[in-house]
Amino acid sequence: MYRVLAIIIALELTASNMAPGWHSPLAAAQAASSAKSNERANYVGDSACQSCHGDKVGTFHQTAHYLTSSAPDSKSILGSFTPDANILKTSNPSLFFRMDDKDTGFFQTAVAGTPPHTNERTERFAVVVGSGDKGQTYLYWNDDQLFQLPVSYWKDLGWVNSPGYRDGFANFDRAIIPRCLECHATYFAALPPPSNRYRTTGFSLGITCEKCHGPGREHVELETAKPGSGTSSAILNPAQFTRERQMDLCAWCHAGHGRPLLPTFSYLPNNPLEKYLDLPPPDPNAPLDVHGNQVELLKRSRCFISSSMTCLTCHDVHRTQHDLAEFSQKCLGCHKPDSATFSKSNHPVTSNCIDCHMPKQETNLIVFNWNGKTLKPQMRSHLIKAYSAAGTPASNQ
Repeated sequence: MYRVLAIIIALELTASNMAPGWHSPLAAAQAASSAKSNERANYVGDSACQSCHGDKVGTFHQTAHYLTSSAPDSKSILGSFTPDANILKTSNPSLFFRMDDKDTGFFQTAVAGTPPHTNERTERFAVVVGSGDKGQTYLYWNDDQLFQLPVSYWKDLGWVNSPGYRDGFANFDRAIIPRCLECHATYFAALPPPSNRYRTTGFSLGITCEKCHGPGREHVELETAKPGSGTSSAILNPAQFTRERQMDLCAWCHAGHGRPLLPTFSYLPNNPLEKYLDLPPPDPNAPLDVHGNQVELLKRSRCFISSSMTCLTCHDVHRTQHDLAEFSQKCLGCHKPDSATFSKSNHPVTSNCIDCHMPKQETNLIVFNWNGKTLKPQMRSHLIKAYSAAGTPASNQ
């Protein structure tokens, strides 16, 4: 769940061009919504779910969704703070970054100049964004405004310049806009202007149960009063949504950054997403980046067009899934060997349909300038097709 990097890069110009006094109608609505003292009164948190759903909550708390943002600690920050390993050198011989683990918290420091004549800027880690499955980036507070720190972590590289940051420069000024947080947290109270101003308390990190199941207070009260009574559960179950509403729930964060129409974090599952977020359909002939467009890529797939499948057909969001053989069994459930849906009669049945029909591809939305090189991570494509050896679509099968 490293989507915030792509969103930040894509919207950086918009955010940076907002004058301090800028206040759009949407921003006014955000501020009015956030001023309500009881706006989150019906949300109870995951701890209230554990007494009845402990096993499921436990496995869910190991997933990339839940871990997509968290408070900083020695476990959540994956980069090393040991001497030498805590240094990121840059292409500028007069600039390096140092990561420190102190009794008072975790810090990033930019050190510029030549000893003994150096200048330093230090900021504290406030939020860890990203499960670490691929990488992480980090945020810091400046009063009540959130910004991205200049050094991120990538699983295959260690400490790196944050995506989109120029190597050799110390940049602490990239603002974190509400749409970034909406996909990487359950709740933040936005208080614009400026666009990256938030209430510094009461936020909820990670994707929690109520992000997809809706507010749980009434459900908890009903079940506490009459457990198993068979009456209305007063909780949302996405598995029972229509296909369109299931896809809306996933598209909320997996179909591009879009343009908010109503205050951020106001969307409730099982409602039409189009009322809350403008996600114009892309040109059907336009290429889509492999990162952040999972829903649109899936919708272009013949598997999706010719069936009633949704994201939940293959994904169990309550547990970690990395077994390609398990995913491949989903494919074989429809594409049975020796049937009309198995298009090649001599095609071998293997335990890995995924690497051939949903290959990993480079993204252009997360780009690292590191050690004099430009690096683009690979992401799993959700355009299900027959691909050539080069990884480009060969047909619509």
